[in-house]
Amino acid sequence: MKIITPSKFLIIPLLSLLISCGGGEEKKAGQGADQIQSYPVVELVSQSTSLETDYPATLEGIQNIDIRPKVDGFIEQIYVDEGATVKKGQLLFTINAPQYEQLVRTASASISSAEADVNAAQLQVNKTKPLVEKDIISKYDLDAAQLTLQSRKAALAQARAELANARVNLSYTRITSPVNGVIGSIPFKTGSLVNSSSAQPLTTVSNISRVYAYFSMNEKQLLDFSRHYKGNNLAAQMKNIPAVSLVLSDGTTYAQNGKIESINGLINTNTGSASLRATFSNPIGLLRSGASASVRIPQYLDSVVLIPQKSTIDLQGKKFVYVLGDKNIAKNIEVEIMEIPKGNFYVVTKGLKAGDKIVLEGFQSLKDGAQIKPELTNTDSVFADVKNK
Repeated sequence: MKIITPSKFLIIPLLSLLISCGGGEEKKAGQGADQIQSYPVVELVSQSTSLETDYPATLEGIQNIDIRPKVDGFIEQIYVDEGATVKKGQLLFTINAPQYEQLVRTASASISSAEADVNAAQLQVNKTKPLVEKDIISKYDLDAAQLTLQSRKAALAQARAELANARVNLSYTRITSPVNGVIGSIPFKTGSLVNSSSAQPLTTVSNISRVYAYFSMNEKQLLDFSRHYKGNNLAAQMKNIPAVSLVLSDGTTYAQNGKIESINGLINTNTGSASLRATFSNPIGLLRSGASASVRIPQYLDSVVLIPQKSTIDLQGKKFVYVLGDKNIAKNIEVEIMEIPKGNFYVVTKGLKAGDKIVLEGFQSLKDGAQIKPELTNTDSVFADVKNK
């Protein structure tokens, strides 16, 4: 019987174990190389851009004039309709007030009577004067006649003044437009009794050849706004403010640009804001008083760095990005940005500079300090939206 020693049984398993261990180390090494992941990277450039901020505004014509009666009476006729465009001096209403016609007739009659008195007094003076010169009567009679003439002339002047006043009051029964504009609502109808103390006007005429857009800025916005434009005082700064645009309620942009012409010097203690006024030309009357819109103010920036919003991480109110460093190490750093975005981009004020490379997107599982395989993305394609706006 042949005896087999144990050493022969141990050789083969031992070799297999050694082979398997060596293969495992090679596999782990291969797995380590595969763990370096690829990420899209973009190189930042310095560029010029503009930021636009919209402020809700209320529109008003340069003149909104309440049309009120100056005399008491009944509305005899209405010559315009609501929304009609009128010219200065155009007839709007007539008021039936016969008492003023009577006053004109009475004043006219008084003038005739006063003129007759003046003529009689003049005749008396003419008659008395030669008699005094011939010493037939005393000079006292001439003086009395001349005083009577002066009195009659004064009465005539008063009668003429009363006629003028009566005619003015009568003219108030014809109400005309004081300016070119658009008619507002007309609450009264033909036959309505109106008077000068009525709380409600007959209508309102809005001069909308130019339109004021009133909007507000809070204290911080106003400070940033004033610091951005050069000038020793507010008037000088307003001259350097660029033209502003108007976004209408339907989202379209008004064809005419406007200009900021007034900034209220007081901060409203209730709202913490100041009122501003921009003026827009309105040649075709598209803008109307009482309408709502938004004033869009541009802010031009030179040589700034922009980053896509999708490349940032929000953490406790701060913004972070992954910056590509030496040996392709991704470093998570904080950046500061302007409050106003540029579409889908942020304007960087601190933390990045032109030439830096950042991870563009897909970094949800990326850890700070990890090595990555960068895939450089074309800069023009990333910032194409900025250049097109």
